[in-house]
Amino acid sequence: MNKTVKLQDLGLKDYKETWDYQEELFKTTLDIKIKNRREGASLDTPNHFLMVEHPHVFTLGKSGDMENLLVDQKQLDKKGASFYKINRGGDITYHGPGQIVGYPILDLDNFFTDIHKYLRLLEEMVILTMAEYGLKGERSKGETGVWLDVGTPFARKICAMGVRASRWVTMHGFALNVNADLGYFDLMIPCGIKGKAVTSLNVELGRREVPMEEVRKKLIAHFEALFEAECIRVRPDYK
Repeated sequence: MNKTVKLQDLGLKDYKETWDYQEELFKTTLDIKIKNRREGASLDTPNHFLMVEHPHVFTLGKSGDMENLLVDQKQLDKKGASFYKINRGGDITYHGPGQIVGYPILDLDNFFTDIHKYLRLLEEMVILTMAEYGLKGERSKGETGVWLDVGTPFARKICAMGVRASRWVTMHGFALNVNADLGYFDLMIPCGIKGKAVTSLNVELGRREVPMEEVRKKLIAHFEALFEAECIRVRPDYK
């Protein structure tokens, strides 16, 4: 069981290019698993963790409703935003500068074969990171992700999640608002959930900006502890 995770910081990168890169890594891992099964081989499967910021983009999961995007293509163009229908779970979400997006591409056979546990540990990673800033991150029943003030009229989401898995290999992941432009969330019904607000770490802390690398380091430390993994930072090797 390989618990080493190759950590890549992609910087600011186009959503579609990153998606294609995810698919490439995902397929490579699946191919190794299929080879092991068919040929009785015992090759280690790799684990990856991509961290990235995207230019403004809206994505709609396979079970999502287009009506939750409240603007048309012309308005998206005016806002400098793109749109993609993608193959993760969940509804509509937004990615943009000031947001830490994480894509773990893990072979869960190296850790545990339980998607529910996988999602709960990703949430816990964010909850523990929020605690380091004095914030109480929480889960909201039936609503994957991390929230603040759950069960009150002031409930607001700080981290969205949506994943895909095949043969216990994962892709897609989470988006944590750190210094996000919250105005873009007004262009959609976030995750298809009406009447719920969205927030960002800098807003909650009353700061103009929170250092992104500081938050990334905290997330990775909690990820390593929760998954009993070792993250090794490597240079991105996409074309």
